[in-house]
Amino acid sequence: MNTPGLTWFKSSYSSAQGDDCVEVAVTDQAVHVRDSKHLALPDLAVSRDGWVRFVRYAAGS
Repeated sequence: MNTPGLTWFKSSYSSAQGDDCVEVAVTDQAVHVRDSKHLALPDLAVSRDGWVRFVRYAAGS
């Protein structure tokens, strides 16, 4: 089950067909990530600092 009350934003890297969609929701404590094709599955929550480290790693810097 997803965390209720979050405002989700679709990744700008999601495919134009809508079949490769990652969405994120940011709170004061965490960044939540979900696969928009499988909303019944739980979202993943990581600390804001952990999210920054992940994005830097994924960007190769």
